[in-house]
Amino acid sequence: MAKLVFGMNQSLDGYVDHMAFAPGPALFRHFVGEAQAQAGSVYGRQMYEVMRYWDDDHPEWDADHRAFAAAWRKQPKWVVSRSMTSVGPNAELIADDLETAIRELKAGREGEIEVAGPVLAHSLTEFGLIDEYRIYLHPVVVGRGKPYFAGPRPPLRLMASDRIDGSVLRLTYVPA
Repeated sequence: MAKLVFGMNQSLDGYVDHMAFAPGPALFRHFVGEAQAQAGSVYGRQMYEVMRYWDDDHPEWDADHRAFAAAWRKQPKWVVSRSMTSVGPNAELIADDLETAIRELKAGREGEIEVAGPVLAHSLTEFGLIDEYRIYLHPVVVGRGKPYFAGPRPPLRLMASDRIDGSVLRLTYVPA
């Protein structure tokens, strides 16, 4: 059975905003390794649209960016949306009965499946489907935006903490 993992960069004040702060080189390499090892990713519509950036090569990319793009393109993706009618390469649309679709996905796969997007993660948390939360805590304050937890924070138990890229802490939690 697959393990669903919701992990995102977060500011000290609890927000996720890829435009306000970004991973440094060591953390980006960490994300490359994670993308290469994942059994797939589940995206909400908005996060999927942001990640489509990786579908096209960009001449300014270094080796790490090219490696991330290759890993992202290779892995299967499931996109949760009622408004989209099609998705890009190596992706499948989930438009109805989210809970059943994700339960079947977990049961039919092995390894880690990334959950991307706080609104989607909130829905999956309510169904009891998230197995692990990874907060990559950055030493920045953004003051507003989308919170990591889109709804009430579920009861969690800290399993691990480690420093990545000098000043970023990865906090790993499981449902309590």
